Amino acid sequence: MNLHELPMIIFTVVSQMAVGMFIVLGIVDLWLSTKVNDETADRLVTPIVYVIGPTLVFAMISSMFHMNDITNMLNVIRNWGSSWLSREILSLGAFAGLGALYAVMQWFRFGSRRLRQLVAFGAAVAGVILVLCESMIYASVPTIPAWHTWVVPVQFFMTTIMLGAAAVSTSLAVMTLIRKRTERQNETSHEARVKVSAKVRAESGGVVVEDRPAENQSEQACEESSADSWKEKLGFTKNVRAIHARPTTQEWKYTTIIIRAAAIIAALASVVILISYVMHVQSLAMHPEPAATSSVAIFSGGFFLARLILLGIGAVAIAFVSFRLAKVDALENPTPLAGTVLLGFAIMLIAEFMGRSLHYDSMFLVGIG
Repeated sequence: MNLHELPMIIFTVVSQMAVGMFIVLGIVDLWLSTKVNDETADRLVTPIVYVIGPTLVFAMISSMFHMNDITNMLNVIRNWGSSWLSREILSLGAFAGLGALYAVMQWFRFGSRRLRQLVAFGAAVAGVILVLCESMIYASVPTIPAWHTWVVPVQFFMTTIMLGAAAVSTSLAVMTLIRKRTERQNETSHEARVKVSAKVRAESGGVVVEDRPAENQSEQACEESSADSWKEKLGFTKNVRAIHARPTTQEWKYTTIIIRAAAIIAALASVVILISYVMHVQSLAMHPEPAATSSVAIFSGGFFLARLILLGIGAVAIAFVSFRLAKVDALENPTPLAGTVLLGFAIMLIAEFMGRSLHYDSMFLVGIG
């Protein structure tokens, strides 16, 4: 692993994953709006929205470790007319800003659903521009044969699609698992209260005995009410309850459809990456510059082989298993599906970190063989 470029490896891969999630989120939201009511659609979309934000923030923070002085960013922005790096920073800001606006609108239900979708579309467009700029920073360098090729933008966009689809399906599966556990905990808690209440009545001869004076109960109720009032005003209590409410059969039906579609998309994107490697290595082998020949060696070692194996396992093999497990009757026990989807996502993420490390390892300049 190229530790020197680790901040940029993390930034490019994770930011592309966030963009991919937003693109898939937009497609899912538009599709759901034609199938279910707004409440059900929000229940499925919300878990995805609130995973994207922390993901992008993490990516942005990691990129700062690559700068000797982050104040230089202001100087870089001035060259947006000629520099892909300047365009990357501007598009990153646009993507983060529109994404944050959409998240706030979704949380507080500001504006109509169509208006929120329009903001989400704007964020997705900014995200696509961001990935394009990230890829062109490298593809536009003629002195590095391994970068100056169409393979770079293709692989960057396939990483975006593959990880975005995998992260969306993981968010939905894990959220369903959390909801099921919350449902079981509530049922257990209710049963415990019923048993205690029955025991108290039996011991008191049918008379309900209170544990404390009514005035104490009133004081505690006031304290709890004042403590939770700000949460109510900001919609936290209502939204948290809505997010964690028990999953319905209809929600799970569409969750399984999304997971299956995501499995197919991730598998197809991984196949494109694998094919692009074959064409990339062949092109470098035929390149007249010694720097290209040096880059070929990077794509022939054990690290590269491990990357391909993990990519195949995560995006193809586990995607196939997830497709088979994603059934409506799996709602009673979603743990196997959630675990499989999470495992596949983790393996794909590791594989893409390895792939991006290879990308930086292949940086051999013309004239330096």
